[in-house]
Amino acid sequence: MAVFSSLAEKLQETFKKLKNKGKLTEKDVTEAMREIRVALLEADVSFKVVKDFIAKVKERAVGQEVLESLTPGQHVVKIVHEELTALMGSSQSKIIISPKPPTVVMLVGLQGAGKTTSGGKLAHYLKKQGRQPLLVAGDVYRPAAVKQLQVLGEQLGIPVFSLGTELSPVEIAKKSMEQAAAKGNDFVIIDTAGRLHINEELMEELKNIKTAVKPHEILLVVDAMTGQDAVNVAESFNNELGIDGVILTKLDGDTRGGAALSVKAVTGRPIKFVGMGEKLDALEPFYPDRMASRILGMGDVLTLIEKAQANFDAKKAKEMEEKMRKAEFTFEDFLDQLQQFKKMGSFQDLISMIPGIGSNKKLKDLQVDEKEFIKIEAMIQSMTPQERRHPEIINGSRKQRIASGSGTKVQDLNKLIKQFTETKKLLKQFSGSAMMKKGKKGKLPFKFPFM
Repeated sequence: MAVFSSLAEKLQETFKKLKNKGKLTEKDVTEAMREIRVALLEADVSFKVVKDFIAKVKERAVGQEVLESLTPGQHVVKIVHEELTALMGSSQSKIIISPKPPTVVMLVGLQGAGKTTSGGKLAHYLKKQGRQPLLVAGDVYRPAAVKQLQVLGEQLGIPVFSLGTELSPVEIAKKSMEQAAAKGNDFVIIDTAGRLHINEELMEELKNIKTAVKPHEILLVVDAMTGQDAVNVAESFNNELGIDGVILTKLDGDTRGGAALSVKAVTGRPIKFVGMGEKLDALEPFYPDRMASRILGMGDVLTLIEKAQANFDAKKAKEMEEKMRKAEFTFEDFLDQLQQFKKMGSFQDLISMIPGIGSNKKLKDLQVDEKEFIKIEAMIQSMTPQERRHPEIINGSRKQRIASGSGTKVQDLNKLIKQFTETKKLLKQFSGSAMMKKGKKGKLPFKFPFM
């Protein structure tokens, strides 16, 4: 299920009605605003936020610039896009970096929101930016939190500062600063304890850590799946502690999106990062304009390009293109491409970034069985290197072995080999032809598991 899918579907249906009208009346706009209001409330957006949002959009949408526009429906969509973007913070809000290292980031939040994991993901993100982060195990009340952070640090190759559970979190935070100075770490990420609910004891401890190390950023980690509760938690932490931004976790599992649309408006603090999955690289900077585009079915090409650039090897891509032109690509090449593609995230989420998909009923309702990717991967990995390069040698006994080794059926393997072979034949036929030179598209018989 794609992010904001429920809200996006309802809003796109409303705009479709507007676009079909040649000229808009105030009554048309009022009816559309009513539908948008219901859609936002069903998405668990704060009532006050919805009320203010609708008032702003309606004020602009009934103006002369829209009513006299040649494409009034599109004009209203433009206004909603601009107001949605403003609602979520207008532009990307980055971490404030201290001119004198280290930059100290303190992670706070309720127990179970994903602070420890988010700390690891943030450190991984910063490391990829060329930084040298230090993770600090400051949750002394949950021994498993210390161990969890140490395991994450080991997986990511990032140092973890831990003094067990004997010292106070304030002492640990102070000593971590000395460690960072000695080791040359330019970022210190402090994982703090959480509680099941906000209480005086929790806040007092966090305030003491804040006083002791004077963090440049206090980031609140909240679970998007809790909807309006996430917004209430953000408001309470901001009032008590003063936060600088929010990391919204599990946004990939939140089809409504109420928290993402309400946090900035309610707290005045921006969403800086969003967790989009369980993988350690599944933490992304939050771009309000891109998210607004995705909600309205306009796609998110910039994020798609960035994901491709981060996960695809340019040199390998060039080699692959040459092999395809010469019809020389093998199952090894295909496996390599498939694995790079998988790193970009779920196909359902990727397809929502392509402009026009949101309004295409056939593609929007497409259910992608990503298990098919796993089956294909397993079949290719069960082949010998020679079989991957020369599938024509795969006879009956080899097929039985491959199917057995990959937990699939011989029929599945036959289908994969047939499609792969037909594609190679077609590419060979096109190779060197005017059609290939001009880059025109032929109809390829090889289909990915989602087509």
